[in-house]
Amino acid sequence: MSRRVLPLLLALSVAPCSALNLNLNLATPKPLDWMGQQGGAGLRFVVADFESKIELRDEPVTVPKPDQARVPDSRVEAERSTKDKDGDAITLRWQQAWYAALRLESTHPKGTADLRPFLNGTLEFDVKVTEASKGGFSVAIGCGTDCYRKVNYVLPSRALQGQGWQHLAFSMRCFARPKDNFSRVTQPFVLEGSGTAEVAVANIRFRRDGKGTAACPDPRTVAVTPSPLNQVWSLDWWMPRHEAKLAEVRERLAKGEKIDLVFIGDSITEGWEKDGSKVWDEVFVPRGGLALGFGGDKTENVLWRLQHGEVDGLSPKTVVLHIGTNNTGDRQDEPEVTAAGIRAIVQELRQRLPGARILVLSIFPRDELPNSHQRRRNEAINTLIAGLTDANSVEVLNINARLMRPDGSLSRDVFPDLLHLSEAGYRLWAEALLPHLNR
Repeated sequence: MSRRVLPLLLALSVAPCSALNLNLNLATPKPLDWMGQQGGAGLRFVVADFESKIELRDEPVTVPKPDQARVPDSRVEAERSTKDKDGDAITLRWQQAWYAALRLESTHPKGTADLRPFLNGTLEFDVKVTEASKGGFSVAIGCGTDCYRKVNYVLPSRALQGQGWQHLAFSMRCFARPKDNFSRVTQPFVLEGSGTAEVAVANIRFRRDGKGTAACPDPRTVAVTPSPLNQVWSLDWWMPRHEAKLAEVRERLAKGEKIDLVFIGDSITEGWEKDGSKVWDEVFVPRGGLALGFGGDKTENVLWRLQHGEVDGLSPKTVVLHIGTNNTGDRQDEPEVTAAGIRAIVQELRQRLPGARILVLSIFPRDELPNSHQRRRNEAINTLIAGLTDANSVEVLNINARLMRPDGSLSRDVFPDLLHLSEAGYRLWAEALLPHLNR
C-alpha cells in the first residue's frame, strides 16, 4: 500500500482514546485502509456531481459526464493534496455545478460505521477555502436508510475564503435527531457544494468529548426560525425577488387594484408565473390574484418574508398556502418539525391578515410511487396539519387525489419531474380550488 493511500489521520492506535480518526472499528485499532482494498474499515472516498460519481484513489479524478448531460458545462474534480505532508488532504474543485460532493462512503450498502458513541461529541475536520465567491458548501452525514442529515454552511464557508487552513468542529447535535440510530452509517462525512469553488479538507475525525465551535441551526427549531434562503443558487436572486414583490404590491395598491387572493409558497407556487401562467391569467387575475412563490423556500423562509413586509398593507379575502416539501426534500426535517413551521406561518398570517380566510393545502405528492420515503414523510406532515382547520378562518384542503392516478402514482403529464406541476397540473389545481373560492 502506498503512503498516499493512508491520508487524513492514519490510525486509531495513535490518536487519543476519545477521538475516532475514521477507523470506525472501535475494537480493532489498526491503520485504516481508505480505499477498502484489503477490507479495512470498508470505506472509500467518492467524488460526485448531480448525475454521476467516481472513486478517488491515488490519481486525480474528474466526474464523468453521461452522454446527454443535464448540466453539460459543469465540472467536478478532486485530487490528493498536501496540508502537513504528501497526500494528507483532498482538494475538491467544482465549476458551474448544481451539485458537487466529496463523500466518505461505506462499501457495504447497509453501512459499517457505528457513530453512536460520538453523538454527544463532534465531527471535526480541517478546511482550506481557496475560492468560494460564487459557491459554498454544506456538511452532511448519511446516517443510514432514509437518513441524511445536513448543515447548511454556505455563508460561513464563503467567509473562510483566503483564510488558509481552519479547523471546524460541528456538534453531533447539529446532525442527529431523536429518532435516528447512527449504528450503521453509510456516509460518515459528506462535503457538498454548488456553484463554483475550490476547497481542501484534511484530518476528518469524530471526538467523544469534542466541543462544537461551528455554528449550526437547531434541527428541532430551524423550521420555525425566520431566515432568508441561503443557498448558493439562491443568493443572487432571492432577495431581489423579495424586493420586487414588495414593489409590485406597492404599485398595484397605488393604482387602486384590489388584491383579493394571495398564493404563498415555494417553487410550486412560483410556477403560477411560469408553466401555470396561462391558467393564472384565465382564473386568478380576474380575482385579484397575487403570487408569492419563491423557489427553494422552506417554512422558515416564508416566515421571514411575511415578517419583512410581503403582505403588509393587504386585505385579501383568501390566502392559499402551500409549503413544506423543501423541508422534506433538502433537509429531511422530521414531520413534526415541518408541521410546526406550517403552524407558525398560519399564526403569522392570522395576525397580519385578520380578515382573510386561509386555505392551507396539504403538501402535494412527490416521487412516482406512493411508498417513497419523501412521499411518506409529506403524508405524515399532512396528517399533522389536518387539525389546523377551525370554524372561523382556517381550512386545510387536501386536493392530492385530484393530482394522482387512482393507485397513488404520479403521471409525468401532471408532474413532469415528479415534483413540479405542468400546465395541466396547474389547471387541476385551479379547478379544485374554485368551489372553495366561490363559496
